[in-house]
Amino acid sequence: MTRYAKPEKVEDALALLAEGEWRVLSGGTDFYPAQGSRPIRDNVLDIAGLSDLRGITETSDHWVLGARTTWTEVLGADLPPSFNALKQAGRDVGSVQIQNVATVAGNLCNASPAADGVPALMVLSAEVELRSLAGARHVPLHEFILGNRRTALSKDELVTAIRVPKAASAGQSAFVKLGARRYLVISIAMAAARIETASDGTIAMAAITVGACSPVARRLGGLEGAIVGLHRGANLRGALRDAPMPELSPIDDVRGTAEYRLEAAREIATRAVMAAVADFPQEGEWAA
Repeated sequence: MTRYAKPEKVEDALALLAEGEWRVLSGGTDFYPAQGSRPIRDNVLDIAGLSDLRGITETSDHWVLGARTTWTEVLGADLPPSFNALKQAGRDVGSVQIQNVATVAGNLCNASPAADGVPALMVLSAEVELRSLAGARHVPLHEFILGNRRTALSKDELVTAIRVPKAASAGQSAFVKLGARRYLVISIAMAAARIETASDGTIAMAAITVGACSPVARRLGGLEGAIVGLHRGANLRGALRDAPMPELSPIDDVRGTAEYRLEAAREIATRAVMAAVADFPQEGEWAA
């Protein structure tokens, strides 16, 4: 018999997960469309009642986003400029109605190659907090998402938070999304960049991530290395144009060819960098 549970305490949710297999339901914005008209045959663990997992807090060394935190809450939060990319990505996660219920952690657990929140969190060196009855562990985001719809989450574990180290939350960031239209669209490609500049205007650190061009979003070390040490007013476009991008492996699908995606990825990564250093106006998503 199919079971449905809606615990109000995290410990109760973990106890249920320890008993057997459950499908965890949070905002439900991916769960229900994927289910379609088919009857639900899995045990459903609804975590909407876990109020302790909602909200954004600041500790001495981390920013902590509870697993039940919605995109609307992220957009309204008072966060450093390094979180601008995450906020810009949040504005592109469906409609306002979707943003009101969809959670940041759900976006990660869905593990879609086109998950808009992933690149913005990767440039922040985010880590995912996983809890079970045995305790908690913290997994870097790039190790948590293993592939298309695959994560490192064990059957008895629950994502309880996303943690951003304060050491990785300096500088400014920006997010650029490419879709077939401006709003309510799955990404053809998207990019996030976080840039830290020294007092003399040179780029001290660059984190650049592209999504939807590989099974999981990837940091682009070649592009990052090409601009570190350059002055923010230098020809960054030229440096980024010539840098290698071996991390990407785009595919052909209904939204675009692999060749188109690869060229688009370089362009939107460049736009994200230019927006992050404030030399290029942020245009958000731009149409194909």
